[in-house]
Amino acid sequence: MNEMVSAPLEAQAASGQAPSSGKIGVLLVNLGTPDAADPASVRRYLKEFLTDPRVIENQGLVWKLVLNGIVLRFRPRRKARDYEKIWNRERNESPIKTITRSQAEKLASTLEPLGHGIAVDWAMRYGNPSIGSRITHLLAHGCERLLVIPLYPQYCAATTATVCDEVFRALAPLRHQPALRVAPPYYNDAIYIEALASSTSAELARLPFKPDVILASFHGVPKAYVENGDPYYAHCAETMRLLRNQLKMDESQLVMTFQSRFGRGKWLEPATIATVRSLAKRGVRHIAVITPGFAADCLETLEEIAVENAHVFKRYGGENFAAIACLNDSAPGMLVIWQLAMRELKGWV
Repeated sequence: MNEMVSAPLEAQAASGQAPSSGKIGVLLVNLGTPDAADPASVRRYLKEFLTDPRVIENQGLVWKLVLNGIVLRFRPRRKARDYEKIWNRERNESPIKTITRSQAEKLASTLEPLGHGIAVDWAMRYGNPSIGSRITHLLAHGCERLLVIPLYPQYCAATTATVCDEVFRALAPLRHQPALRVAPPYYNDAIYIEALASSTSAELARLPFKPDVILASFHGVPKAYVENGDPYYAHCAETMRLLRNQLKMDESQLVMTFQSRFGRGKWLEPATIATVRSLAKRGVRHIAVITPGFAADCLETLEEIAVENAHVFKRYGGENFAAIACLNDSAPGMLVIWQLAMRELKGWV
């Protein structure tokens, strides 16, 4: 009897075919967005985001007073105006939703020929669609194996780890849990670096001017997070080293900076906006900015970089400023996501 049971499995293993055990779910996850470009929606989104202990590690009484007494009283109105500038009015949603949905749809079409009942979905860590709701959807459709792909090239506890936290939280109450894989960060992946280099070169060639300096702006984090062991800065630096090699640029031509500082603490430097101001004051007239840490354009790229930083650059004497699009759902961007999925699905398909 044992021989009869094991024979098909042995034949399957010899052929390299994955054992059949239900459908496979692939979940793309990005940071998030409010549901609407109005103060109430932004307030709900910011509250969820800023009460995450991975994002703000000290959730003590002082922070609660600042958050509820200052941040959530005044910031939502200003941020709602920023969202209004970039809002996708046709779909009535933030661009990060539009792009992440498209990434999931395109990934699904490329994985479909593999068979195995692969279902691709997408979620936002903060806001909607939530991670929990999409995992529930995938499980309801028979997925017994789940691959989660956080769309953050560089690992940071405030991004990648909090996705894992939420996935585990969604699975914790379940008696019948799916097998789970989480794709690792891809900051030094050869296809990712090639995609960044090729798309950057192509976009630079389309510009009506030649940048004197190119900034590579990553999302900032407090210095204390890195000092306490977060590998984020090292991952960003390695991405930059590889990208400079690929583009044949040095540190003066392709400059690493960090954006989106929040609060009064010490954050990673140099700050993007301070660098933009300094370059303009020094007589640099033409710059371009790429954002290698973002897999999809969002408020931080479309408004903070393309609007706010461009305004500062021109205010202090700069002439030409270009914000180069993220990889998004472009052919190079989808190649990165597809190969990440294929690598992590090995043994399942």
